[in-house]
Amino acid sequence: MAISENQIVSIQYEVRDGSNVVDSNIGGAPLVFMFGKGQVIPGLENGIANMAMGEKGDVHVKACDAYGDYNEEARQELPKEQFAGIDLNVGMTLYGQGEDGGTVQVTVKEISDENVIIDFNHPLAGKDLMFSISINEIRDATAAEAMSGIPAENAMDESGCCGSGGNHGCGCH
Repeated sequence: MAISENQIVSIQYEVRDGSNVVDSNIGGAPLVFMFGKGQVIPGLENGIANMAMGEKGDVHVKACDAYGDYNEEARQELPKEQFAGIDLNVGMTLYGQGEDGGTVQVTVKEISDENVIIDFNHPLAGKDLMFSISINEIRDATAAEAMSGIPAENAMDESGCCGSGGNHGCGCH
């Protein structure tokens, strides 16, 4: 049975870029998302659309359906003094505020005596990915979940902690 839009899906996964594991939640909390709402990359969502609860499989996702093609123009050279107080290293990730007020992630590509070249591309841009997936659960969204687009497992309580009671980076135990 195919997964339908607005259903809540829970998965365990491992992601590889070639032979390198770049992300995994195996042994940890499952990834829970609402299907059809763009909460995961399009290629992963398309790849699991016809999977069933309890099913395992591999999903190959082309770069264009993952984090996009690498954009050479998404690099910027800035004066080194803008990074005062930061011990810069090539390859390090920095976070800043974008023009829209959202968080922007950049990677330090080059450091010279006077300038720093940063890259706005996602670290996995331009890379095909292989997901090894296990579908833990598929269920219909509740009315509240359908309205908010947020699975109950990902909702925050008044203290800012995840509603599932687990420690998902919010400091709860």
